[in-house]
Amino acid sequence: MSGKPNKILYPDANAPLVAKERKTPEEHAAHALHVVHKQTLTPAESDLVVRETVKWWTDHVNVGFLQYRKSVSEDGTSVEWNDVEPGSCLFRDTTGREYIDCLGGFGIYNVGHRHPAVLAALQAQLNKQALHSQELLDPLRSYCAHLMTQILPGNGKLSCSFFTNSGTESVEACLKMALLSTGRKHIISTVNAFHGKTLGSLSTTSKSLFRKPFLPLLNVTHAPFNDSAYMEKLFKASKFSGNEIACVILEPIQGEGGIFVATDEYLRTCRRLCDEYGACLVFDEVQSGMGRTGKWWGCDHAGVVPDLIAIGKAFGGGVQPAGACFGTPKVWEKYVEEPFIMTTTFGGNPLALAAAIATVNVILQEGLMRKAVERGEQMLSGLRKLKADFPDLIADVRGRGLMIGVEFTHNDIGVEFSKGIFARGVLVSGTLINALVVRIEPPLTITEKQVATVLARARETCTAVRAGLAKKPIASKL
Repeated sequence: MSGKPNKILYPDANAPLVAKERKTPEEHAAHALHVVHKQTLTPAESDLVVRETVKWWTDHVNVGFLQYRKSVSEDGTSVEWNDVEPGSCLFRDTTGREYIDCLGGFGIYNVGHRHPAVLAALQAQLNKQALHSQELLDPLRSYCAHLMTQILPGNGKLSCSFFTNSGTESVEACLKMALLSTGRKHIISTVNAFHGKTLGSLSTTSKSLFRKPFLPLLNVTHAPFNDSAYMEKLFKASKFSGNEIACVILEPIQGEGGIFVATDEYLRTCRRLCDEYGACLVFDEVQSGMGRTGKWWGCDHAGVVPDLIAIGKAFGGGVQPAGACFGTPKVWEKYVEEPFIMTTTFGGNPLALAAAIATVNVILQEGLMRKAVERGEQMLSGLRKLKADFPDLIADVRGRGLMIGVEFTHNDIGVEFSKGIFARGVLVSGTLINALVVRIEPPLTITEKQVATVLARARETCTAVRAGLAKKPIASKL
C-alpha cells in the first residue's frame, strides 16, 4: 500500500473517541475499530465505552446476563479493558481501576494474562501464516501432538490426537470416540458434573436447568460422585440389562459442581471397572489440567491413566481458543479406518497450536506447577483460617493446587462476599452448578504478596458481610 494509511481502515489511536450519531455500517465499523486501536481512555472516553457497551449488550446480546453480572458491581458498569503486566494476574477496567484476577477466566489464564512468550510465539506464527489450507499438512499439529504425548498421563499411552477449539468440543470428541470404539451408547457421568453445553456434552452435564429445555439427549446415567459402590452396581446392572456402558466420563476435580476432589480410590475403581467391562474411561481435564493442581493433570495425583482425555481452557495460553482430545491407539482404530468421520475447520489451527506449544514451555521453564502447589497451600491455609474465624459465613474450604472452592453457609452470603471482595479489587465468581461455592482460580503466576493481599481483602469482606447480616439477617439466619 502506498501513500498515507487509510484512517478508516487504520484508525489513529491518539484521536479521541467521540459520541455522535452513526447511521451506516461503515460508520459503525470505523467507530468499533477505533475502540480496538485505543490503548488508553480519558474519563469521557471511558464513560462513552461503558454506555455503548451496556446499551448494545442490552439490545443485542443478552440483557439477562447483564443483569446477572450486576451482582459484582454496585452500578453494573464495570467494563474490562486491558491487562496491567504481561504474564501477571492483574487487569484494569475502563476507568483504570486495577483488579487481582482470582477467577482466571474460569481457568484459562494458567500462565497469566498475555504472557510475553505466548504472545511472541503467536506473533511469529502470524507473521508467516495464520490459518492453513486444510489440504496440505500443517506442521504444528504434528509438533504439538508429539509434545503433548510427553506430558500426558501414561508415558505415551495417550498418543493419538484430535484438536478442537474449546473444552466442550474436546468432550464431544471424547464421547464420539468412545461410542465409535465400543459400539455402545450408554454413558455414565456424575451428579454435579459439568462437561459443557453443546448437545453431546450437555447430555453428560447434570444440572436440570441446563438440560431440561433440550431433552431428550444422549443415553446418560448420572451416578453419585465419589461413590465407588454405586458405580460398581451400575456396571453390573448395565451388563445384565444389555444396556452396556460405552464410557465413564469424570472430572478429577468437579469444577462447576463446587470444587469436589475425586478420591484416588474412586478413580482407581472406575479404571478397574472400565477394564473389566470393556468401557472407556474419559477424564475431563479442561479445568483441572495444564498444571492447575500442581501436576500436569488432576488424575496424575492418583496415578490413573484414562483411555481418553479432554483438554481446553488454559491449553491456548489465555490468548487463543484451543482444545484437544487425546486417546489410545486402540480407541483410535475405527477413526483411522474412516478419518473423515470427525473433522474440524479451525481446530488445531497454527495460531492456536503456536500458543499451546508456548504455554507448555512456559509452565515448564517457569516452574508453574511448583508455584501452583506453593501458592495453593498459602491460599488454602489462609482461607481455612478465615473459615475458623467466620464459621457463620463459611461452611467449607477445599481444593487442590490453585483450584479452590469456598463454600458459604447460604447463597446470599456468597453473593455478598463476591460483591464485597470485587469492590476491594479482587475478582472471583461462583460455580455454575453449586450456588453456595465461590471459586478461587487465579493464574499460576500469582505472587506470594498478591495471595496475601487477596486473603487480607477476603477477611475485610467477611467482616463487612457479618456486620451487614447483624443489621439485616437473611431468612435462613432468623
